[in-house]
Amino acid sequence: MPQNDDVRFISSSIKLPPFSPTPHRNSLFSSPQLTPLNKFAKLPFNFSFHSQPISFISQLVRNQSFFHNHLKNRPFDTVLKKSPLFCSAALALSDSESGPPSTQSKIGDESSSVVQYKGDDSGPVTQSKNVGSNRAAEEERVLISEVLVRNKEGEELERKDLEAEALNALKASRANSALTVSEVQEDVHRIIGSGYFMSCMPVAVDTRDGIRLIFEVEPNQEFQGLVCEGANALPSKFIEDAFRDGYGAFSCTGKVVNIRRLDEVISAIDGWYMERGLFGMVSGVDILSGGIIKLKVSEAEVNNLSIRFLDKTGEPTVGKTRPETILRQLTTKKGQVYSMLQGKRDVDTLLAMGVMDDVSIIPQPAGDTGKVDLTMNVVERKSGGGISGGGGISSGITSGPLAGLIGSIAIYHKNLFGRNQKLNLSLERGQIDSIFKMNYTDPWIEGDDKRTSRTIMIQNSRTPGTLVHGNQPNDTGLTIRRITGCNSSTIHVSKCLSNIGEKYDRGNCFGLTDSLFQRAGAHDEKGNPIIRDFFGSPLTASGNIYDEMLLAKLETVYTSSGDPGSSMFVFNMDQGIPVSPEWLAFNRVNARARQGFAIGPARILACLSGGHVVGKFPPHEAFPIGGTNSVRGYEEGAVGSGRSYVVGSGEISFPLTGLVEGAIFADYGTDLGSGPTVPGDPAGARNKAGSGYGYGLGIRVDSPLGPLRLEYAFNDQRAGRFHFGIGLRN
Repeated sequence: MPQNDDVRFISSSIKLPPFSPTPHRNSLFSSPQLTPLNKFAKLPFNFSFHSQPISFISQLVRNQSFFHNHLKNRPFDTVLKKSPLFCSAALALSDSESGPPSTQSKIGDESSSVVQYKGDDSGPVTQSKNVGSNRAAEEERVLISEVLVRNKEGEELERKDLEAEALNALKASRANSALTVSEVQEDVHRIIGSGYFMSCMPVAVDTRDGIRLIFEVEPNQEFQGLVCEGANALPSKFIEDAFRDGYGAFSCTGKVVNIRRLDEVISAIDGWYMERGLFGMVSGVDILSGGIIKLKVSEAEVNNLSIRFLDKTGEPTVGKTRPETILRQLTTKKGQVYSMLQGKRDVDTLLAMGVMDDVSIIPQPAGDTGKVDLTMNVVERKSGGGISGGGGISSGITSGPLAGLIGSIAIYHKNLFGRNQKLNLSLERGQIDSIFKMNYTDPWIEGDDKRTSRTIMIQNSRTPGTLVHGNQPNDTGLTIRRITGCNSSTIHVSKCLSNIGEKYDRGNCFGLTDSLFQRAGAHDEKGNPIIRDFFGSPLTASGNIYDEMLLAKLETVYTSSGDPGSSMFVFNMDQGIPVSPEWLAFNRVNARARQGFAIGPARILACLSGGHVVGKFPPHEAFPIGGTNSVRGYEEGAVGSGRSYVVGSGEISFPLTGLVEGAIFADYGTDLGSGPTVPGDPAGARNKAGSGYGYGLGIRVDSPLGPLRLEYAFNDQRAGRFHFGIGLRN
């Protein structure tokens, strides 16, 4: 074969690029100079991310759509740009014009032509312009008789698994093959790209059998320990799991640090921050002497929180709400790593106060401290108070001309004294019904660290007593008048509520507790108090004009959604507390359940309700059965009045035209034989059956007030009756 005395392979060692600080210190995350620990010798090699986190933050600041009322799935996807860990390999083939032929190549001078490759296998090949007369030589092929992998001293590697990794990385370099310089360069790059080696030098040795190509490699160090700085929010267990043997930074090849696997671990750490919306990332990596890996994590802590009030045009203005009232609502605090997800929840919380039209969060770098300043832009509603009016129909009153019509007026203010305190004065008045209510709410008592709220309510109401006692035989009616006072407090438990929200993320689940004092009694049409009806049945439990009671109330509600195919469960309990011997002591429970099903265009709605009272209770507090939201085909309360009750209903609705639907329904209700146990047995005195059923047809019209229901039903006595209601059945 021809001699190749005029050919030399020239290569420089492949090193990972050392860290060099930028000329201008403008990063939000200031990357420290990567130097070895004092107890370690000079680094054999090091590398660093040049991620420039200031760009990462500034792009988020410019993209403010997230901080309004929505959140993108991956807010960092277009922001974090990961720098490659690998530098390009360099190899040259040059003609030797003078001097004796060399049996082993050495590092050539810088003027030789060089072909460079990018840091990935699929990257483009770029040739330097200084090719000159060497172009023809570069295109020539050299016959290789043998390919070996050795260490820097030319000796066999102690670890045969690493030698196998290097050989497996080769693609073009094979024994008895003719290679070009470019092909050798590509194989050098593949060895480096395997991640196990810090340098690789191809050496051509002229032997009796031909040219022997030797790849002199320097393996990475073995992993001996980990130092992680700045990761205050990152769980230590996550880091430990990432660097555990057989996962992340290592493969089956012992404990030798694999740069490619280490890059995956760094990506996993950055991904942990991204998934949680946290301002954090790995900003520097260093491999110290002795196999110690040092990670530098930069986290942007909240430096300062400020409130800026804006008008509708975006110009600064003077706010009515006190800044401390806004700041106390925020879960984001100084010193925490800023989370965009937490910021989104804070925006929702401020909007739920009911006094803001728009809220946005603007994060900005806090100088060169590595922290972030947050500015909350707040647009308040034009007025925190006003007057409203309305009207409606009471389905519980069905006799007399226009007896069911109700008018209402309310005066309200939602931001008293700039503290988000609410005051509401309302009056509802009908021909029979009337309710006057004064309600004051402080959502957060000042100075309380448990977010205790206070509600003071005073109510004077008048409702018809016909549901239980019916109309008197002399066509006179009676009304039940109640004076109610309430001063309740609620402790906010954020952790419990957040856990509920995670478990039932497709619905709403909440609970309310309350206590109130109530004084109730019956009056005739002239407003005079009475204690017995026409049949001599008592109208109070105590025998006095008024029954007095202190009630502790509990209500829990679960609903999957607001559509007709949803499910709902409501549980109520009232407990009478006998603080005074004359005050009533009883326990009243009531539960309602609703489940919807969709079968093609038709919808099926099933409802079930029931309740029971234990103890001494006023007869007008018995459960009435019959009417629009009970057993249709009967008047309100005409089926029975019991200490216990169960009502079931089934309905099938189907579209007719536009917003109009048709419906077929059937109802059944019973007092479970408990009518005679009610004081005075008002149901027995009026010959109520105690149980009954009804069935009929109806139409549904979708409206802004909810579904309007017009129905005609027959009962088991073959009597028919129209019913009108608003909303789905309870």
